[in-house]
Amino acid sequence: MNASIRPFHISIADAKLDGLKVKLSHTTFADDVPMSNGWEFGPPLSDLKRLISYWREGFDWRAQEANINRLPHFTTPISVDGFGELNIHFIHKTSSREGVSLFCFATDTRPSSLLEVTNILPLLTNPKDSDGPSFHVVAPSLPNFGFSDAATKPGFGIAWYAECLHKLMLKLGYKEYVTQGRDWGYAITRTMGFDYAQHCIASHLNYIRANAPTPKQPLLYLQYLLPRTKTENAGLARMEWFMNQGLGYNIEQTTRPATIGAALAGSPMDDEILSWVSLYWLATAGPAASAGIYYEAQNTVPHPRHDERMFQYNPHVKLGLSYFLMGLLVFPPCYGRTLGPVVLEKVHTEGGHFAAYEKPELLVADLRAMFGRGGGAKDIAGRWKPAAATT
Repeated sequence: MNASIRPFHISIADAKLDGLKVKLSHTTFADDVPMSNGWEFGPPLSDLKRLISYWREGFDWRAQEANINRLPHFTTPISVDGFGELNIHFIHKTSSREGVSLFCFATDTRPSSLLEVTNILPLLTNPKDSDGPSFHVVAPSLPNFGFSDAATKPGFGIAWYAECLHKLMLKLGYKEYVTQGRDWGYAITRTMGFDYAQHCIASHLNYIRANAPTPKQPLLYLQYLLPRTKTENAGLARMEWFMNQGLGYNIEQTTRPATIGAALAGSPMDDEILSWVSLYWLATAGPAASAGIYYEAQNTVPHPRHDERMFQYNPHVKLGLSYFLMGLLVFPPCYGRTLGPVVLEKVHTEGGHFAAYEKPELLVADLRAMFGRGGGAKDIAGRWKPAAATT
């Protein structure tokens, strides 16, 4: 193993945990909204008070920490062009089986965390049945997230996240790799596919941003013109709801990312899952750093919203697309087919934005179908042997 790749053990200082409890004990609550009967104005005051009380008095971070430390954690320095050396944290779990594939999970994008990989990891690396592929998995904490370093100057856009993950994979000895991502992980994996096409040979996505087919794509355009199915209409309705009622966080963090950082630093009560929130508040880079991805992606060129490659056809990277109807963006599948050679396409009526955590068995089934016997990327399985890995 490369000497600069070091095992990592999470051990948050007692003083930092004590400081968190002090801040929680001084939480000032806004007045309740009298005309609200539920969550239409945001989280009810009663739920927030119950959450904060439990976080302060009952939540056991050390138990969570011990559970997280059961995973194989590592850190290593990665040199990023123009930003110097960043110490990157990652989970690297390998399969003992022959015929494996390798995944780089672009996780930790807000409001996710390294916890998202915990449910899916054993299903990928050690599946119960032997009929089908198993996987080596690399799940990094992105720069500015989790236990990775923060970029120390402005301009760290999506291309630099992609560069960092690509260099991590090469350092681990994987000259070819497959990526999996959603949300910002979608943008990062797409960028890796364009910038490092000789290395990133397939991608699986469970968050698909794509343009509608045009007459320049006649077969897809005909599909686009056909009446939509009931499932497609349900996906569009879900997406319309999100764009109208659920996008406020994105606008704030795209334009004024320090606002949410200040809120988390002063009173970290805004997220709904205490373990995930604690990881943000206890992050190596601090609670504010991770919000910067929204601003940098919007204001650093090239970035995914104005970089036309995000929506262009990439013939070099095989694609697997999983649609979860309770997700945030659920375009009709003909949109996703404009992105590249689609070798797997699945639509799930249950599961949402955090499918790896909420419905890991469905996501893993899709991945195994994509790379297993008869799958569109079956030729990729078996390129990596257990000896190639660090664990």
